[in-house]
Amino acid sequence: MNPLSNLIASDTWVPATWKEYLSALDDPTHAKSKGYYSNGRMRLEMQLPVGFDHSTDHSVISLAVNLYSILKAIAFRELDNCSFRKPGYVEFQPDLAYYVGTQATAIPNGTDVVNLEEYPVPDVVVEVAKSSLLDDRTVKRFLYEEVGIAEYWIVNVETAEVLAYQMSDRGSQRIDVSMMFPGLEIATLDQALQRSRNQDQSQVGAWLMAQFQSVDNG
Repeated sequence: MNPLSNLIASDTWVPATWKEYLSALDDPTHAKSKGYYSNGRMRLEMQLPVGFDHSTDHSVISLAVNLYSILKAIAFRELDNCSFRKPGYVEFQPDLAYYVGTQATAIPNGTDVVNLEEYPVPDVVVEVAKSSLLDDRTVKRFLYEEVGIAEYWIVNVETAEVLAYQMSDRGSQRIDVSMMFPGLEIATLDQALQRSRNQDQSQVGAWLMAQFQSVDNG
């Protein structure tokens, strides 16, 4: 039996060579899958269809970071479901990724998969978790520690909260305020997610702007 058939059904990590991983990605059956590879194992996740709750939380985090960065004049570039690859060793495709500050223009236009042998890893990665929370908190967190991500956020769709980690020396610790987006409180992201349960994005965005502007006025 082809182990990939079970892989797609269960979204689990399975042993594979890099060549086998690339072959799986090229299989039309997996055209809509997100790919991860680390330490001789691969995981393919069905990217579509994405549920309403997952999609909503994804958009709220994007909205919050965009508004905050614009209001605070923080240089940034947001990448949605972009693939990052160190050929032969690792690949990951987070829901959101951010290059911040001087790295905001590190990746040139025309780039397909971001080759980490040529370009830096993103400063912040975000995984939106509904059914994948355990994996996001363990295996993927270890992956992001290993490759040198500075900050990792996990959005727990079930509880409408963000688990944020600062990473250094191949380890990580929970944080309450973002280091890469200075002054951005994780609790504000939690409240925005909770408000999105019964408010539209215009209302959530207006509330976020008021919170971000009040920090300056205070």
